Amino acid sequence: MDALRETGKLLLVLGIVLAGVGALLLFSGRLPFRLGRLPGDIVYRGRSGSLYFPVMTCVLLSVVLSLLLWVVNHFRR
Repeated sequence: MDALRETGKLLLVLGIVLAGVGALLLFSGRLPFRLGRLPGDIVYRGRSGSLYFPVMTCVLLSVVLSLLLWVVNHFRR
């Protein structure tokens, strides 16, 4: 019975996270910044191609996910 309870909690948290990501994508046009086009992202356009590396987007997502996982871990105790 305890394993079912833990699975239920995990599914509930994943559902909330998915709803948050969906809301972010839904309202992304109204945000004051555009993910993937932040200052600090590297864009190189050459003659035959281009290179795009989203440095600041990766840093921002890493910080947000770290905080989210810290909060989830804090409430699991």
